[in-house]
Amino acid sequence: MIKTFASICFLLLTVLLSAQEDDKTKGIFYKASFAATLTTNADYTISNTNDDETFINLNGLFINNTLGYQFDERSSIGLNIEYDHFLDQELNFFPVYLNFTYNIVDFDDVLFVRGGYGTLVDLGESFENGTLYTVGLGYRIFDDDFRNSWLVGFDFSRRRFGNQQNDKLSSVAIFLEFMLF
Repeated sequence: MIKTFASICFLLLTVLLSAQEDDKTKGIFYKASFAATLTTNADYTISNTNDDETFINLNGLFINNTLGYQFDERSSIGLNIEYDHFLDQELNFFPVYLNFTYNIVDFDDVLFVRGGYGTLVDLGESFENGTLYTVGLGYRIFDDDFRNSWLVGFDFSRRRFGNQQNDKLSSVAIFLEFMLF
């Protein structure tokens, strides 16, 4: 399985590198991402403001690396490798998935939507295996030469895992990404 996956990735990378152009609207890109999910604190009350309790708590941290190809000014596809850790549930996930991004508003900066599907890789007892679905909305801010950019926005993710994928975990994450073209 791993040899097949590595072969597919190598083949995809070879095809993408041979199709690389100097045009800034097409080509291979790399993206690094950090995201966090937040949750409300059920124990918080207005009267306990002196107890170091906050209304919003951090629930999960995600680190993502993406290698992708941008087809034109509006659409791109990416292969994502990610590490997800949920603090309250004490769960670890290692999703590997493809996503498609489409720029719905394309001026100097970009408003985009994206969706993805993939697998949760089983890396041992500490990691859950299953499937991942994700959709998102974000804003892309370019640098001065319209090549590299920062992306901010929200992603909704649904993880199905456990015995016959009966366990489900949904989250909304706030992401910050840096994209190198």
